[in-house]
Amino acid sequence: MLALMAAWELAAPRRRQEIPRLLRWSNNLALVALDALCVRLVFPVAAVGLAAVAQQNGWGLLNVVALPGWVAVVIAVLVFDFAIYLQHVLFHAVPALWRLHRVHHADLEFDVTTGLRFHPVEILLSMGIKMGLVMALGPPAVAVLLFEVLLNASAMFNHSNIRLPHAVDAALRLVVVTPDMHRVHHSVRPSETNSNFGFNVPWWDRLLGTYRAQPQGGHEGMTLGIEQFRTTRDLWLDRMLAQPLRGRAGGYAINRERKGERDGG
Repeated sequence: MLALMAAWELAAPRRRQEIPRLLRWSNNLALVALDALCVRLVFPVAAVGLAAVAQQNGWGLLNVVALPGWVAVVIAVLVFDFAIYLQHVLFHAVPALWRLHRVHHADLEFDVTTGLRFHPVEILLSMGIKMGLVMALGPPAVAVLLFEVLLNASAMFNHSNIRLPHAVDAALRLVVVTPDMHRVHHSVRPSETNSNFGFNVPWWDRLLGTYRAQPQGGHEGMTLGIEQFRTTRDLWLDRMLAQPLRGRAGGYAINRERKGERDGG
């Protein structure tokens, strides 16, 4: 998926990129490798493996309710997707969690590698939340595997710097989060940053009032990132790892915007 979206970005880019890919991609992908290493070291079993153990031992709601296998899979995928939506909102609402999550938002460009750029502590917290949900829900292991594949593939798709015809984008965003829809979430304006939280499906944003169709400045004219970290030096791996400890939490945490910051001023 990474190779596919990278090739698509080169063939039909949505926005012109000013920062060399070598600088951003080398550091973003180094962060991905570090994230994967941390997960392997901290968690002895992945979420899919834990789901298999839960099934064997009858743990979780779906293991005590008699449902056809395909129904359990659909329910589990949707519940996990809604949980990730709520987790995403939480990481925007709590200043301490926003310090971690802003590493993702501080990328000054928006492309397929942005979808993989997360601080290792956020990755570990997210995995812990998924593990807890596996224990409580008891989903089929295949549902967890399917969700993980969808989550990673959709994150790379909807963070891609690709151009889709307007009609195609309008149709797709009825069922999946498109790049144009999610790019709004990476606007420098706090009112736009705190919208479009979904990763796989757009329904949670539409149902819960966090959907925003387009950025105020247009996709070509909008400024990406956050106000605090705007130098190319901030794109280096060491700065990304230290970023949660640097500066104030900022005006982006939900309901904590300072006057004048609501529109990125």
